Amino acid sequence: MNKMLLPLMSSLRSPRQKGRFSAGFTLVELIVVILIVSILATLGGMFISHPIEGYVDLRRRAELVGQAEMALRRMQRDIRAALPNSVRLYTDTDGNGIELLHVVDGGRYRRNMGTSGGDILDFTQADNKFDVLGGLRHAVDGRSYGVVIYNLAATGIVGNAYAGDNRSPGVYNADSTISLDNPTVFPFDSPSQRFFLVDQAVVYHVANGILWRHAGYAIDNVADTPGGGVVVAQHVQSVAFQYAPGTPSRAGLVTITLTLQDGGEQVRLLHQVHVDNAP
Repeated sequence: MNKMLLPLMSSLRSPRQKGRFSAGFTLVELIVVILIVSILATLGGMFISHPIEGYVDLRRRAELVGQAEMALRRMQRDIRAALPNSVRLYTDTDGNGIELLHVVDGGRYRRNMGTSGGDILDFTQADNKFDVLGGLRHAVDGRSYGVVIYNLAATGIVGNAYAGDNRSPGVYNADSTISLDNPTVFPFDSPSQRFFLVDQAVVYHVANGILWRHAGYAIDNVADTPGGGVVVAQHVQSVAFQYAPGTPSRAGLVTITLTLQDGGEQVRLLHQVHVDNAP
C-alpha cells in the first residue's frame, strides 16, 4: 500500500520543493554568459564612443573657428580705424606683429578767414588754436588727443605721426575749436583741410601661443612690443601679417593668416582688410 502511494505523493510536491532539487547552473554556463556579455558590452561601447568622439571634435573645431573669427573681426575694426599711413609691420622674437595709430574722430580745419571771422590754422608760424568746420561727432569735450595733419608715412622723421613732427597734443572744445597744448608749426598743409584725432597706438602680436592686443603705451618711432596687453585668441599656432600700402589712387590692403590648433584639431583662416590711406 505504501509503495503504491509513493509516486502519487511525489507528484503532489509544491513547486518550491521541486526547485530545491533543480536550482543552480554549471561553470560552463557561467563562462559562456560572461563571454557573451563582454562581447555585447564591447560592441555597444564601439557604437557609442565614436559618435561621442565625433561630437567632441566637432565642438572643438567650432570653438576654434569662432575664436579665430572674433580675433580677425577685432583686428579688422582697429585696422579700419587706423590713421592713414600709420599701419606698419615688424618682426620680433616671437613672430610677426602689426601696429597702428587709432583714430577717434576727424574733421576739417579753417584755412581761410570767413566773412564772419574765425580762427584759422596758420602753417607759417606757431599756432595753438583753430576752428573745426562742422564740429565733431565722437570726440569728447575737454579730452586730450593727438592732433595729426597730413600723415604721409609710418617710418622716417618727416610727415610721420610716430616721429611726432605732424602730431601735437590738443583738446577739443565745445565751441567747435581745438586748442593745442603747445604752439605748433605743422610741416604740411592738407590739400583737403583734413585733420585727425588720435588717442592711442595699438599693436597685435603672438607670444607663447597667445594673440595679444596692446594699447595705450607711449607712441614711438621704433616699432616694439610693449608689456601687458589683452588676450585676443588662444591656441595660436601661427599668425602672419602682410601689408601692401597701396598708392594715392588705390587703398592699402592688410592680409592676415591666423592658424589655431588644439587637441589635434586645426583651423586656418585668411582675412583681408582694406586701409584708407588718403591723408
